[in-house]
Amino acid sequence: MTRMPKLWPLLIAGSIGAMGIQAAAAEDWPLLVGTYTAGQSQGIYRLSFDSATGQISPKPLQVIKSENPSWLTLSKDQRRLYVVNENGPGQEDPVGRVSSYAIDPKSHELRLINQVQSLGNEPTHSSLSLDAGHLFVSNYSVAEDPGGTLAVLPVGADGALKPVVQMSSHPASRVTPERQMSAHVHSTIPSPDGRYVFSNDLGADRVFVYRFDPKANPDLPLTPATPAFVQLPPGSGPRHLLFSADGKHAWLTMEMSAQVAVFDYRDGTLEQTQMVDLAAGQPVSDKAAAALHASKDGKFLYVSNRGTANQLLVFAIDPATGHLRELQRRAVEGDHPREFSLDPTGKFLLIANQKSNAIVVIERDVKSGLLGKTVQKLPMDAPSDLKFLLRQ
Repeated sequence: MTRMPKLWPLLIAGSIGAMGIQAAAAEDWPLLVGTYTAGQSQGIYRLSFDSATGQISPKPLQVIKSENPSWLTLSKDQRRLYVVNENGPGQEDPVGRVSSYAIDPKSHELRLINQVQSLGNEPTHSSLSLDAGHLFVSNYSVAEDPGGTLAVLPVGADGALKPVVQMSSHPASRVTPERQMSAHVHSTIPSPDGRYVFSNDLGADRVFVYRFDPKANPDLPLTPATPAFVQLPPGSGPRHLLFSADGKHAWLTMEMSAQVAVFDYRDGTLEQTQMVDLAAGQPVSDKAAAALHASKDGKFLYVSNRGTANQLLVFAIDPATGHLRELQRRAVEGDHPREFSLDPTGKFLLIANQKSNAIVVIERDVKSGLLGKTVQKLPMDAPSDLKFLLRQ
């Protein structure tokens, strides 16, 4: 029998220890958090999320000072981050802006590339064209005058933002005088094939549809499609639109009526096939629909409803029709769930409870889609958006 050298156990122990460190590291995911900065928050926070335990590291890995970075948009290769600075009259910085950051692929450190004006008040959302050559910015504009606008900004190959080249505004529905006397563009989303852009206007009760063709006209890349808009119920207030992974269906949250509209999608046309109530028969105070996200497998849709309801609703998705069947209503254990995110493993759901100043982490059953127990409540001043970075 061959005898092991005395050093061998130490080598084995060292190897196991190294493998343990690597395994632990493999469970950690970089997490970016956008916040509102009227209180204690400084801007964007880079944290670490452990997908084995569902715990967010309480100590930030990086803090990027920025005014009201309320929405974060990642490029497909995750080398760039675009941030709307939701500024407006009466705030410390009264000018709406958009910022671009470079992301180091190894360290995930963020570095500011440049910042430009959005030419509107309270920019609340942005999205990238499929070729990453243009950024669509939704200037919500709380005040009636001047009202909300859609701004189009070219993006350079180095990730730098160029000045706005096109602005679009929409007529208001004026159905609800307190909130719909002017346009309030809440989000703008490109179609799955990139040929169209859908602008969701809470103040108009419409989703406006544009053809996107920057090669034909670089200075005015958007032109109204035919039909030019999708009409929603009066006073419904469309907010966020999400396409299914196969591009055949879409779901739209309507903030003011707390509903989700389901559509069939084909070549720039949305045809409504279902309307789901999140707070049927409940008072207006329960109606404030916000974010929606689907699971990676396309089987489940999650929707947040704020107001006094403060719930997350879980729906099963019919793969043939995109129709929704309610499975669960889960308290968010906080106030005003502005945004939320499924972690990369799908085992946890993280909620940005803006008004109760915390990120809440909830367990999720991957097979059933149902939400389980709360595993963490991390104090965070006015969180507004959550985006995971994938490890390179």
